[in-house]
Amino acid sequence: MAAGERDLFRDSVRSFVAAEVSPNAEELDRHGVFPEDLFGRMGELGFFGLRYPEDVGGQGADFGTACVMYTELAFGSLSLAAICAMQSLMGTHFVHRYGTLEHHERYLLPALRGESVATFALTEPDAGSDLGAMKTRAKKVDNGWVINGAKTWITNAPVASFLTVGAKTSDEAGIRNIALFLVDVDNPGFSVGRPIEKLGVRSSLTSEVSFDDCFVRDDSLLGEEGDGVRNIGGVLAEIRVMTAALAVGLSRRALEDAVAYSKERQAFGRSIGKFQSIEHKLAEMETSLYASSLMTDDAAARIDRGEPSPHRSAMAKLFATEACARIVDETTRIFGSYGFAMEYAAQRYFRDARFLLYGGGTSELLRGIIGRGVLGEDK
Repeated sequence: MAAGERDLFRDSVRSFVAAEVSPNAEELDRHGVFPEDLFGRMGELGFFGLRYPEDVGGQGADFGTACVMYTELAFGSLSLAAICAMQSLMGTHFVHRYGTLEHHERYLLPALRGESVATFALTEPDAGSDLGAMKTRAKKVDNGWVINGAKTWITNAPVASFLTVGAKTSDEAGIRNIALFLVDVDNPGFSVGRPIEKLGVRSSLTSEVSFDDCFVRDDSLLGEEGDGVRNIGGVLAEIRVMTAALAVGLSRRALEDAVAYSKERQAFGRSIGKFQSIEHKLAEMETSLYASSLMTDDAAARIDRGEPSPHRSAMAKLFATEACARIVDETTRIFGSYGFAMEYAAQRYFRDARFLLYGGGTSELLRGIIGRGVLGEDK
């Protein structure tokens, strides 16, 4: 998308956020309910299909434009931005890329219109980043597969219509026997387990799910058997850069609030923003945000040019999310005791930012990826 078109799109998302998202952000956080109306509105506005081709109801935009959307939504509500990210990326990517025309009609198109909810189920209690430890199994039977196992930390699961599920097709050690399957939530043997009460992003509902002799048809296999890890790896760079974009949006919101409060709050006869200690905080926050934005834009541009770099995507995610954690912390400090008060949004930014440190890979995992990239070992 050309720069001018991207700017117009940014303005349109900002208008939506200002009119419909920001006014409801506090209520979404307080009640922790899935925002059905806003979810439907995002579908109507084409957010879920932004990057998909026009022949499946999308707009054919590039990844950099999608990152603009994620950033602006996170400025209004990180909960809503996380929901959009799952629906428009992880929840529908594999169905679009590896699904049949029937899958597109039955699952993808309604999801892109916001008429159904999609999610991705990979993480297990003992198998997060360590996919080789995955215990969920898919056994081949006549005309299909039987899945047994459990997943945890599944975004949107309590309201999902269908899932893309990772499972091992044998007991062989390692990751070469992982496959991806499309599962309806009304399949016998599938169930949603306990909800996970979270510190932040509370309207992005999360829960455990389980599979107890859950039968799926042969055509529910997405891609080739054993290609699951490779297929997942192909989208990891996008997931990490998307998370960096979310961090940029939340950071900008927190900084704007900190600047406004610094101008309004009076102490010792002048606004606190006049004190050097506050000026220095704001300077560091602005510098970190600027660097985060540049790194995120660069990593997204590399993906759009067909030059994804695992370690540069990891760098963008690592820097932007760690910077966001510092920025929201400094915002609560600038607010003083009011940063601890529920009547101000600063505490919500502080809580929500923790989510960004884990999704898409922890900082510890990312440092390993970056280190291997520096050594030229990620080729």
